[in-house]
Amino acid sequence: MGRTRLVVTGAVVAVSGLLLGGRTLLARQAAIARRRIGKPLGEDSLDADRVWRPSFEGEPIELVLLGDSLVAGLGAARRKETLGGRLAKGLGRRMHRPVRLRTLAVVGSESPDLDNQIDALAAETKVHVAVIVVGGNDVTHRLPVAVSTSHLHAAIARLRERGAQVVVGTCPDLGALRAVPQPLRRLASSMSRRLAASQAETARQAGAALVDLRRAVGPLFFDEPEEMFSMDRFHPSPLGYRRTAEALLPAVHRAAEAALSSSFPPEPRPSEPR
Repeated sequence: MGRTRLVVTGAVVAVSGLLLGGRTLLARQAAIARRRIGKPLGEDSLDADRVWRPSFEGEPIELVLLGDSLVAGLGAARRKETLGGRLAKGLGRRMHRPVRLRTLAVVGSESPDLDNQIDALAAETKVHVAVIVVGGNDVTHRLPVAVSTSHLHAAIARLRERGAQVVVGTCPDLGALRAVPQPLRRLASSMSRRLAASQAETARQAGAALVDLRRAVGPLFFDEPEEMFSMDRFHPSPLGYRRTAEALLPAVHRAAEAALSSSFPPEPRPSEPR
């Protein structure tokens, strides 16, 4: 019994040492990643909120964007290059109607911040389509997946109660971040994929449309990092925002059509005389 106890104790000590060493390594690599990325872009994104495609006739489609710095457009050089600007322009062109963009996303936001972003909408503000992309900061700050998805579900429910059609873009694959050393990058990739899968299931259950950004644009960020990322190697470049908007736009277009058809149902056809 004494010999067995010694063996077990030695194994526990060895495993504890490995875990401690692993945590130390990951903490060191996280510090390296923070130094490499830094904040060359600052923390203030461009203000792209306005009516886009104003030359088209009709009342504007009300488009609202919620989420983190990706949605806010940090890294874009001009407001038309932000995610919101590209979505609003593309939606207006497809619908032949003006689009009023409201960007509620805030740099550094996590899923629990979605509630405050919705609170920023006045009660009388009409929302036809709401786009949510969030999760990157949830991963880097190690927020439990269950906490992230519960806040996402609540946000979708609140927006749908306001009559909005909701489109969710899942968390991007953080494995594309070359500035993050291995094995931390592999861990971040695994965590972001797990969160994205849970977000997809949550969106389907809550009645939102879904766009899997890892599959839709992830390969481009992996294969062309110099072109797809901005100077901080963390946020998208103008091209990265363009590709991300192109991935989201079909779902946003379908959502806008559904929203407008419910807001302005077709007039009933007169009955044929008998």
